[in-house]
Amino acid sequence: MPKLPVISEWPVARQLVSGDGSGLGASAMSERTRELAPRTASADRVVRSICPYCAVGCGQLVYVKDERIIDVEGDPDSPMSQGCLCPKGAATFQLVTGSHREQHVLYRRPGGTAWERIPLERAMDMVAERVKRSRDETFEERIEDPGAKHHGARVRRTLGVAHLGGATLDNEENYLLKKLYTALGIVQVENQARI
Repeated sequence: MPKLPVISEWPVARQLVSGDGSGLGASAMSERTRELAPRTASADRVVRSICPYCAVGCGQLVYVKDERIIDVEGDPDSPMSQGCLCPKGAATFQLVTGSHREQHVLYRRPGGTAWERIPLERAMDMVAERVKRSRDETFEERIEDPGAKHHGARVRRTLGVAHLGGATLDNEENYLLKKLYTALGIVQVENQARI
C-alpha cells in the first residue's frame, strides 16, 4: 500500500496555514524545489563568446564544467545584446551538444556513382590534404615582370585555392580563417555576408 503524505506536507494545507491564498510564496515550495539550482552554478569557468548565427554579434556566456559546455546564456555586459538572445541564439547550446549533430559526411569518389558514408574526421583530413596539395602545386613566390630590372615582384601567393565564408561564422572564426588563408598565401577570400 502506498505511503500517504502527512497532511502538513500538502501544498493546500501549507497555503491555508501560512495565509498564502495565491500559492505563490513559500507554501508552494517542496523539498525538491528547495534543492533546485541553476546549471550555471556548477560551472568550473565561464567563457565569453559571440553568437554564431548572424552578423549582429550578440554576446554569450558559455558555462564549462569538466571541459564540456553545460549552458549558454546571453552576456549582460555585451553592448550589442545586453544579455538578450534571439530564439536561435538561445538554442546555441543544442548546436554544440545536440544528438542531431552530424558525425559523418557523404562522400562520392571521383568517377563514382554512389555516395558512401565516412567519418567527419576523415573528411576533414581529406580536405586538409587537398588544400595543401593545391597550394603546393600552384604557389608563386614571384611573378615575372618583363619591365622589372630584377627577378620580378615577390608575391608569395596561390591562385589555386579560394574561400567563400558563410554568415554563420562569428567574428573570431572569420579572423582566424583570414589569418590562416593569409599564411597559406590565399588571396581570394570572400564572405557570403557581404554579397
